[in-house]
Amino acid sequence: MTHRTAPDLVAEDAWFKSSYSQENGTNCVEVADLTPTGQVAVRDSKDKAGPALVFPADSFAQFVAAVRGGRFDG
Repeated sequence: MTHRTAPDLVAEDAWFKSSYSQENGTNCVEVADLTPTGQVAVRDSKDKAGPALVFPADSFAQFVAAVRGGRFDG
């Protein structure tokens, strides 16, 4: 995982929210696929110019699969 500012990573239109997020939701994270680098970036939707965390794409895919599989359900 690395830490960089979101504007340094990709164009603004490359970021997306989960389909489960409301259109005007303010407590969301946004994700950008950095395919050429094999990485995924994640940022706070309220701070688009702020920091972004960058993860290996395969690690992020494993995390998403675990969430979908209920691994973190209370």
